[in-house]
Amino acid sequence: MTYDEAMRWWFGRVNYELTAPAPSDLKLDGMRLLLERLGNPHERCRIVHVAGSKGKGSTSAMLAAIWQRDSRRVGLFTSPHLQSVEERIQIDGVPIARDQLAEVLTDVRAAASGLAPGATVPLDNRLSFFEIATAAGFYYFAKSQVDFVVLEVGLGGRFDSTNVCQPLLAMITSISFDHTQLLGNTLASIAFEKAGIIKPGRPAVSGVVQPEARTVIERVSAERRSPLRQRGVEFDFEHQPAQIGGGEERLPRMRVRTWRGTGPWLELGLVGEHQAANAALAIAAVEVLREQGVSISDRAVAEGLAHVRWPARLEIVGRRPRVLLDCAHNVASAQALAQALRESFPLTPGGRRLLIFAGNNDKDLAGMLAVLAPLAEHVYLTRFASPRCVSPEHLAEMLPLQNRGATICPSAAVALERARQDTRPDDVICAAGSVFLAGELRSLLLGSAAIR
Repeated sequence: MTYDEAMRWWFGRVNYELTAPAPSDLKLDGMRLLLERLGNPHERCRIVHVAGSKGKGSTSAMLAAIWQRDSRRVGLFTSPHLQSVEERIQIDGVPIARDQLAEVLTDVRAAASGLAPGATVPLDNRLSFFEIATAAGFYYFAKSQVDFVVLEVGLGGRFDSTNVCQPLLAMITSISFDHTQLLGNTLASIAFEKAGIIKPGRPAVSGVVQPEARTVIERVSAERRSPLRQRGVEFDFEHQPAQIGGGEERLPRMRVRTWRGTGPWLELGLVGEHQAANAALAIAAVEVLREQGVSISDRAVAEGLAHVRWPARLEIVGRRPRVLLDCAHNVASAQALAQALRESFPLTPGGRRLLIFAGNNDKDLAGMLAVLAPLAEHVYLTRFASPRCVSPEHLAEMLPLQNRGATICPSAAVALERARQDTRPDDVICAAGSVFLAGELRSLLLGSAAIR
C-alpha cells in the first residue's frame, strides 16, 4: 500500500479513542491471532510494560531516554499522538517514517486477511485501530532489532491490546478515577484492571500510594508470585520545584531513596512534583532491571532524566506572554498541574494566568474546572475535532461561580488568538483538558516541524 492507502485502511477501523468501547469490545483473542500470523514479533522483544491512570507516558519517555543515553537502541510505543500518528512508534526518539509505516501496515493487513478459526467475519473487520497500532509497533521493533521496548498501555491493562507480552518488568505509575465506565467506579476496581499487566514470576514496580488501590496491587502480585517494589515502602523521593519566571530560571531537582540507598540530587527535564514521582518510578525500574542483569550506568540515568523531552507536559511553547501546554485530562492530573503552576511558574507583579480549556464527555470536566479555573483571571472555553468533545457552551455551565463570564470560542485556534489578544507580556496562558486540545494548539504554535 501507499502511505495514503495505508492510512485509509488503518483509520477505517473502529477507534476507541474517539468512540468509547463497551466492556465486551475489549478482548485479546484477535490480537493474539494477528500477532501469530505475523510470526509473534512481541516474543522477540525485551519489554518493559507501563500502565497507570496518569504519568505512564512521561515515565515511559524517561526510561527510554535513560536507555538511549546508554547507547541502547530502544523502541517506544505510546498513545494517543499529539500531531502525527507516527509519534506512537519511535526508535531512539525518532518517529517511524511514513514509508516505513506504510510497509509495516501492508504486512499487518496481509496478516489480518482471511477468517479466524470458527469465525464468520474476517479478522480484518474485527480489529480496532489500537490493535493494529500495537501489532505495527511490535512488528517494527522486532524487524528493527531494538535492544529494548518501552510499551505504554492504551486503556486499563487487563484487556488492553498490549497485554499479550511477557515483559522483563511491569510498571504501574498511579491510580485515579478515569475511564470509570469501563474500569469501574472505585479505586480498587481500577487498580485490578491496571494490575492485569503483572505477569507470574515477573517483577513489578508500583508508584501507587492510595491504600485501597495499593492493597489490590499487593494481592495480585502475591497471587502471581511477582516480586513487587512500591513507592513509600521500598523507594521514595524528595523534590525541589523548578522556578520559571518571576526573575528566576531553575530546573527541578530530585533524589531517590531505594532499597540500595539514597542517590544524588538529579536535574529533571520535566516540571512538577508528579514528574519527580514518575522519575522515582523510573529509577526504581532501573534498579530492578539491574538485578536481572541489565547493565544501566548512573551517568545514563542522570543524563536521561535531565534531557528527557515529552511534549505537552507543561511544555513552554511561547514566552512574553508565556504559553504552556499540558495534557491534564482528569481531576488527579488537573491537581498536579495546579500544584506545578503555583510552585514553578510564579507570576510577576501585575501578571495574570489565563486558561484555555476543552475536554471529552467521558471525563469529570466539572471536577477539573473546579481545580483549574480558580487559578485563572479569565477562562477561554473551546472545542477540538473529536465526536466526544463537549461543547464550550456546556462547559460554561460547569464553571465555578467566580469564573462565570468565560469567553466561548468555536475552535482551539480562535481560543488561542483571543487569549493572545487579551494578554500582556508578563501573563501566563495555560491550555489543558485533553491531549486532543494540546495537539491542535501545538500544531498552531510550533507547526508540523515540531513533531520531530
